[in-house]
Amino acid sequence: MRQQKIYKWAGGMYLLLSLGACKLPATSTREANTNIPTAYSTSKDSINTAQTQWRSFFADPQLANLIDTALRNNQELNIVLREIDIARNEVRARKGEYLPFVGVKAGAGADKVARYTNIGAMEANTEIKPGKEMPEPLPDFGAGLSASWEVDIWRKLRNARQAAVNRYMASNEGKNFVITNLVAEIANSYYELLSLDNQLDIVQKTIDIQSNALRIVKLEKDAAKVTELAVKKFEAEVLKTQSLQYGIQQQITETENRINFLMGRYPQHINRSTADFMAMTPAPVQYGIPTQLLANRPDIRKAEQELTAAKLDVKVAKAQFYPSLSINAHAGYQAFNPAYLVKPESILYNLAGELMAPLVNRNALKAAYSSANARQMQAAYNYERAVLNAYIEVANQMAKVSNLKQSYDLKTKQVDALMRSIAISNDLFRSARADYMEILMTQRDALEAKFELTETKKQQLNAGVNIYRALGGGWK
Repeated sequence: MRQQKIYKWAGGMYLLLSLGACKLPATSTREANTNIPTAYSTSKDSINTAQTQWRSFFADPQLANLIDTALRNNQELNIVLREIDIARNEVRARKGEYLPFVGVKAGAGADKVARYTNIGAMEANTEIKPGKEMPEPLPDFGAGLSASWEVDIWRKLRNARQAAVNRYMASNEGKNFVITNLVAEIANSYYELLSLDNQLDIVQKTIDIQSNALRIVKLEKDAAKVTELAVKKFEAEVLKTQSLQYGIQQQITETENRINFLMGRYPQHINRSTADFMAMTPAPVQYGIPTQLLANRPDIRKAEQELTAAKLDVKVAKAQFYPSLSINAHAGYQAFNPAYLVKPESILYNLAGELMAPLVNRNALKAAYSSANARQMQAAYNYERAVLNAYIEVANQMAKVSNLKQSYDLKTKQVDALMRSIAISNDLFRSARADYMEILMTQRDALEAKFELTETKKQQLNAGVNIYRALGGGWK
């Protein structure tokens, strides 16, 4: 078979994929974590926040309780746990294949042969003992042990077992990956819920400010300083702001129910922190070194185990072309009368060995071998993609943390300036030096800026969660 060689970068190393022999270099973490680019390494500090348990990373006790409940009741996680049980049973089944199969059997029957045949003629002239003819029909009773064993000359069965072990380990890493994403999704939804609570509070305070402005405008109208148009404009603005709170309340309900779904329970109120949302700060993150992604990210470790299993599958498929040696044995008692079963003369035993190799029409074996090679190629590409995706996720989240900090600082200044402008515009309006539209526009701008500031704070908290997840934290 002609061999093609493809060099692909995967996890900081080059994989030599030979389509004929499909030989891959070792992909263990110790060997694969030496050459990843260090573009996002901000220091030589090897401490990595991913090694911090999620209970320590999330200090909010309400959030910790939600995550605890989700880890117990989440349906997707429970489905993955059952997949682990299936993989564990597959390991047991593969282990049993290269051990001898031993069974006990017992049976009884009767045999009536035709008289005018060679066997019938011999039985008619045969006496069991002098004066006692062979019974007709001839009963047959037997009991004994039988054993069969395929000698694993080419390690075909042991490689199949090891492949099952690697897939079992991959399913464990898959469970860890689900836990990581579940913890991050709960945390992100929780912070979204807190931001919505803060937005609702902003709307209610804005309604108070606008209602006070409406009261002033009505007094100005009574004094004939403004017209009815100004009053209606202010009333419309108050009604518009009041309508916002119902949309926010709907978002709160949907966010609570999303968290309830992740927790595996029916809709109910979500207990949450009452602390000042805008005073919250993301937990500090230590990025460590890029090669730690190979040790911390469950999706990379899962892809690595699947690649190892696929490599073993190729060896198993290749071993199908070689001769297989089977040994069969049987020992026990057999007689036509149960009374004779315990006599030494009724003992029987046999031992046979069989060597068989495929000779003609090996298309099925060739197809299986080609498929195993193709699956190994897929596993190699999947491993490469997992490493690349992890690297990009960390780089994106690091940039996002930095940019959001700058954005939050500027938006804070914007809100402060607009809040001061509201007081100034009110004073100018009372002294007839400003139009009522300036007050309306200033209040509207201040409300939008507060919403944007709250959204930026939520994104900051979510970025802290996402960088923790991207580094591989959350499953411990």
